[in-house]
Amino acid sequence: MPYAIDSTYYAGSWKAGMRRNFGIAIEPQKTIHAGIWRNDHFLGEQMVYTAHRVYGIDISRFQHDIKKKTYGIDWSDLRITSLGSLKRRINGNASYPVSFVYIKATEGKTLRNKYFHTDAMHARQHGIAVGAYHFFSTHTSAAEQAAWFLKYAAPHQGDLPPMLDVEPTEKQIRDMGGEDVLFRAMLSWLHIVERHTGTRPLIYVGQMFVNRHLPNAPQELQDYDIWIARYSEFKPFVQLQYWQLTPEGRVKGIHGDVDINVFNGTKEDFQKLRALNGVKHSK
Repeated sequence: MPYAIDSTYYAGSWKAGMRRNFGIAIEPQKTIHAGIWRNDHFLGEQMVYTAHRVYGIDISRFQHDIKKKTYGIDWSDLRITSLGSLKRRINGNASYPVSFVYIKATEGKTLRNKYFHTDAMHARQHGIAVGAYHFFSTHTSAAEQAAWFLKYAAPHQGDLPPMLDVEPTEKQIRDMGGEDVLFRAMLSWLHIVERHTGTRPLIYVGQMFVNRHLPNAPQELQDYDIWIARYSEFKPFVQLQYWQLTPEGRVKGIHGDVDINVFNGTKEDFQKLRALNGVKHSK
């Protein structure tokens, strides 16, 4: 039933005076919250997984080097066969094509993934959209890291926008001078990479970073699209482009666990993203 209080309008299910199950809340100058509520707390949209969604993976050398053995990837027929151990609402059986792959290229200003170029080449040959990502270090300058990424990754025209993977510990943030210093460093990397590729990168962060730090970031940083790691059944409530929903998925053609991601949009939206926001050039 509809209910309005303190300028907030809510329509949905109630129990014991608290919002429960599905409901929609509208607040002035805030995003509409439409999804599942529990004990008056908004959890997000409860996803149903079908073959109509756009799925992808992100990989690094750890999909090759496993327990002192080296494995290849069979790119000819990659299929996502499991979305991890968490119970998820799947329509039918999980058997989804891999539409995109983000591959770790670099870390800091010296580390690189030796499998990056081979994996990217094979993915492109099999019609899979490719993106490159950089794992951010709090110990070296953002400009040096951006230069190293651009030199080694050398993003191809038409690739997906580059991604900056930001996963510092609280101690690392303190040691580098605090979150304001981190925010400036992130923006420096993002600006440099955007200038050289002609496309706007995106930011990968975890739910804890979103909760603790993103609200304190300058608006310019908050305006970047987010790729979030959140391992729950409810869709994250951020400016979302990709959602990493499990680190323990299974993919036919790849050994071991694989990060599984879902694109926040339709197949048509994904094709528009590739066409309009792909890498324009690399210098």
